[in-house]
Formats: sequence, C-alpha cells, structure tokens
Amino acid sequence: MSRVRIKAAVASMTLAAFVGTAAAQTPVVAPKNKYSPAEDVKLGQQAAQQVEKELPVMRDEMVNSYLSQIGRRLAENIPPEFRHPEFRYTFTGVNVREINAFALPGGPMFINRGMIEKARTEGEVAGVMAHELSHVALRHGTAQQTKATPYAIGEIAGAIAGAIIGGTRGRILSDATQFGIGTYFMKFSREYEQQADILGTHIMAAAGYDPRDMANVFRTIEKESGPGGPQWMSDHPNPGNRYEYINREAQLLRVTDARHDSRDFQQVQAYLRSLPRAPSMEEVSRNPNAGRTSGRTVPDSRPSVGNIPRPDSRTTTYSEGNLFRVSVPSNWRELASNNSVTFAPEGAYGTMNGSSVFTHGVEMGLARYESHDLQTATDELLQSLRQSNPRLGAARNYDRGSIGGHQAIHATVSNVSDLTGGQEVIEVYTTQFGDGSLFYMLGVAPREDYGAYSGVFRNVVRSIQFTR
Repeated sequence: MSRVRIKAAVASMTLAAFVGTAAAQTPVVAPKNKYSPAEDVKLGQQAAQQVEKELPVMRDEMVNSYLSQIGRRLAENIPPEFRHPEFRYTFTGVNVREINAFALPGGPMFINRGMIEKARTEGEVAGVMAHELSHVALRHGTAQQTKATPYAIGEIAGAIAGAIIGGTRGRILSDATQFGIGTYFMKFSREYEQQADILGTHIMAAAGYDPRDMANVFRTIEKESGPGGPQWMSDHPNPGNRYEYINREAQLLRVTDARHDSRDFQQVQAYLRSLPRAPSMEEVSRNPNAGRTSGRTVPDSRPSVGNIPRPDSRTTTYSEGNLFRVSVPSNWRELASNNSVTFAPEGAYGTMNGSSVFTHGVEMGLARYESHDLQTATDELLQSLRQSNPRLGAARNYDRGSIGGHQAIHATVSNVSDLTGGQEVIEVYTTQFGDGSLFYMLGVAPREDYGAYSGVFRNVVRSIQFTR
C-alpha cells in the first residue's frame, strides 16, 4: 500500500519516550528582541538566496530528503513557547569538506557534507542540527543584532552571507553592505551558545534522540585539527564545560529507547563517501564551480515480494511523544514520516516514485477533517486514501468498538496493490479526540497472508494507550 497522503494532518509521532518533567529541565528564556518574527523570515530568506548562489549547495534528493527527515522531526518538537508560525524550516546539504552547519533567521539550515561524513551516528548529526535549530527558535540572530547599531534588513542579509562564505567573495558581499555586520551577527555569544545547547537537548529528547550524542559530536568537532581550528567552533564558542553540562541535562531528561543510529544514516554516509572528494571552502572561494553537483534522485526501493517474516509473538512497546503508547511484534521496525508512524517487518517497506510504501504492517496517524462526526470523518479518511490508492474498495460496514477507552469505528476494505498487482486487505480503525482530530490505524496485509495478520492487528489496537 502507498503511504497515506492526508492533507489535513496536524501532528506527527516521535520515536522514543520522553520521560523528563518540565520541572527537571534547566529553564531557557528567549532574549529580548526588537525585530519581529516576520523580519527574521525576510532576513533569513534573503541571506539564504545569496548563500545558494555562492556555495555549492547539494541538489541531491537522497541527501536533502534525509536531512529534512531529521530536521522536521526536531522542528516538530520545539517547545510551544518557542514556535513561530511564520518560520519556514528547510534543511540543505552543502558540498564542502569542513565540519560545519549554520542556520539563518526564520528557518533555513545548511549542513556541510563534512559534518555528515565525520559523524559517527545519526544522533550526532541530529545533535548539531538541534543546536542550530535552537538558535533559530530563540531568535538569537536578531536578538544579538538588537544590541548593535540598527541596520536595514537588506544590509544585514548581504553581510551575513559574506560572513558565512568567507574569502575574497565573502568580503565583496560584506563590503557591498556594511562590513562586519554579518560577522557579528553569526558569531554567537557564549550565553547564547549555552542556551542553544540546553534547548537543543530538550528538542532532541522530545524527538526521541539521546542528548548525549550532542555532547559527543561537540567533542569530535573540538578534536578536528586545521588552521585556526574547525569553522564551527570559531562561530560557536565553547561556553565552558560544554560536554559535562550537556550530559548532566541528558540525565535530567531521562530518555528511553533513544534512536542513536539508523540504516538511512549508514546508507547516506556510504553514498557521500563514494562521491568525489568535497572541496574546501578555500577552494570554493577561488573557484565558483568547485563542488557543484547536478543532483541525484532517490531510486525506487520496493518491498520484497514474498519471504516476509511472520509477526513475532513477542512485542515491543513504543511511546510516540505525548500522544500514545503501542505494542507491536518485536520483529517490526518503526518508520516515521511527517504525519504518521509505520511499523513493518524487514523487507515489507520501501519507496516508489518518491513515496514510502509498505505491504505488511500498520500505520498510525492523526488528522483533522471538517466533520466532527466519527463516521463522516472516517469516510473522509478513506477518500484521502483513495487519492494514492485509486483501486481501494468501499467499506462494507462499520463496527463499533473502542481504542484506548475512546469510542471507535472499525472497517475492512480491499485494495489492489500498486506494488504487486495482487489483492490486499486493509483494516481501518478510527477514533476522535475532543478537539475533533481523528486518530487512525491502518493494518495492511496481502489477502493470502491476512489470516496470519488479522489477529495481530487486533492485538496492536488493544495495546494502544493514549497519553495526551
């Protein structure tokens, strides 16, 4: 079955339990700022356009999709008090070898290829990204500029790009506006660095990562040698005892079942190492075409047809952020997207035409529809399903039941799989919350395997416990 495409999705699931309480965390307060969030967005977009002209950004779908997957997961777990609806978070690779990453006001983030290649785990990549994301969420760029002489947004944008790019071309960009603004703007104070570290650990934990991976990657960065030291450290000064206080914060947050590594990270890292060596920033400054790539699209990786392992009788329990807990067969893997989470056995999931697909397993998500009537909302869910599964049959009837103590509807529908061309059965379970949002679970199996899966689907539904 193709991934469900629900336009009105309003929430996504995280992959691990975040057990710490707000009282246990070190409090973070955003600094004073005379600029508006809308000015952050305008500034960041202008600077990002200049960066994309001057740096060899990667037009590589495999790399950027992977970075976006991590970035979205982190951004969705920014604490409510630091969320800004105007911000547009984007995540783009840069084909240079230095260990560096930077984020611009309003959301654009750029991650150097060297950072991904030097990281030991996905958690370390997420650690750097969570730190940069925290600078954006706390609006440190414009807060820092608040302390300085006021400049027009357009002047600051050019200077920021010049400070990032460096070399002769960077100085030209800066001189065209006001020399030195960008350098001041991008080099954060030690106070802001510590704030970004602490908020970054909170975001990581809520997103299912271990904050200690942030401490580990900073230690890796500090060990890198080179003239003047790593670029990242020159722009992000160590507040002192960084490794120690991040680890102390991690103990307060108490994350369980954290995600450290992934097959996707290993594949992207191996792919990057198969490419020609990335140029240095100095080489890019001398040669505008250095490191420019034509891009790569993600190839189809279809699920296996046959040889899918039977559901394990043992189960593993997952906590999906502050929404629910669920137990699934221990040999099923957890796969998250922007608006849902899928659990499927090895060989039963993959990609087709850029979309995630799976043949056996369950998918759960949260969506919002116009109707507050459960049956009508369920009909609208099925209509959304048909947009990506045009041969999906109609529900014969609805059974009433419950999910996690909430009244629920259950229906069984047939489908012709785009992957195999064969018949498959889809079990649909739905319930609603008081705010009208619709929780759904879809159980999918080929018709010939359905007998081994129908009972498993029922057990998964019975295990759901809502925590919101």
